[in-house]
Amino acid sequence: MSPHSLSPLSLSKDKIRVLLLEGIHPNAVRVFADHGYAAVESLPHAPDAETLKRLIADVHIVGIRSRTRLSADVLGAAHRLFCVGCFCIGTNQVDLAAARGAAIPVFNAPYSNTRSVAEMVMGEIIMLLRRTFEKSTQAHAGVWRKTATGAHETRGKVLGIVGYGHIGSQLSVLAESLGMRVCYHDIVEKLPLGNAVACRSLGELLSAADLVTLHVPATPETRDLIGAREIAAMKPGSLLINAARGNVVRIPALVEALKSGHLAGAAIDVHPEEPASGDEEFVSPLRGLANVILTPHVGGSTLEAQANIGIEVADKLVRYSDNGSTQGAVNFPEVALPVQGRVTRFMHIHRNEPGVLSRINAVFASRGLNIAGQYLRTDGEIGYVVVDVDGELEDDANLRRNLETIDGTMRVRFLV
Repeated sequence: MSPHSLSPLSLSKDKIRVLLLEGIHPNAVRVFADHGYAAVESLPHAPDAETLKRLIADVHIVGIRSRTRLSADVLGAAHRLFCVGCFCIGTNQVDLAAARGAAIPVFNAPYSNTRSVAEMVMGEIIMLLRRTFEKSTQAHAGVWRKTATGAHETRGKVLGIVGYGHIGSQLSVLAESLGMRVCYHDIVEKLPLGNAVACRSLGELLSAADLVTLHVPATPETRDLIGAREIAAMKPGSLLINAARGNVVRIPALVEALKSGHLAGAAIDVHPEEPASGDEEFVSPLRGLANVILTPHVGGSTLEAQANIGIEVADKLVRYSDNGSTQGAVNFPEVALPVQGRVTRFMHIHRNEPGVLSRINAVFASRGLNIAGQYLRTDGEIGYVVVDVDGELEDDANLRRNLETIDGTMRVRFLV
């Protein structure tokens, strides 16, 4: 009898429930459908916590964007959830430790909107240098102020990029194509693209740049990275752009520098406090300042980026559901797995303790099951073992129970 004909404990795809929230791009639905997932529900909004707990109680896979909050309390109500997809760059909206403790890997799309963010920042650079937004506002009010005062070309200006990752490095290429000189600073040594020059410190960059743009992740080290001292170190009349995270810049210090004229302008797309929905008022001391471009966290919000994100994250979720691959998970040991052949694949997630692997192997050996392939990855807290078993499987729930009762077990799944 083929092992594929005996699957009392494996959940078929038509019974795997997928919930997609916040109007995730239809590409995601298509990816699931193409792989045989029929029970996919897509909703346009971000539910409140109580509604969310009700919605995900029996869901196996959930996809969210930036406004849905998966707290420890919410995750505790998700009794069947085995993976989460953040259809965006960040994962701050998910309690990653709680997800990890529940053996739930979380996936995101760290690179799909790179071009969109870089293009918007490049546009803001030009708009700030030309004071376009100020003049547009005046023209809308009936004021005709045709003047070159304070307006500059990009050519020859020094752009300082803080954070030379995928977005920062791509922006570097765009800026050089317009004749800008680029310097950058990153805590990790990065090879420059084009003629960009690395700065040895943040202070060196701030004092050299005509424009400073921020592209760093949200970490304890980057919180309040740009405050009064750092702004004071910037050139008089320079410009600041934040397309990173809202807590990277001290807003009161920025407001003071703009009002005093030390900074000639700023473009801020991310904010320390952002409305949970379009029905809430956006409150910021930067409102009303003519030399500030304010946008509602839309740096990566293009149709092209959302389409790419829909494919990227859905594909990661499908690969985990179909064959156990955790490549791209942000809170989990990463294991890249081959396509499952004519074997039964067992996935065992456990606390990273000595002796677990030998006890797993003993369970299979006691039944005379040959291990055709085995993949193990651990980190400080979690171990993830994937075992391909070649042999006859009895219709025996004791096999799963034996694996589940191994000390330290967090979750057992298997695929046939």
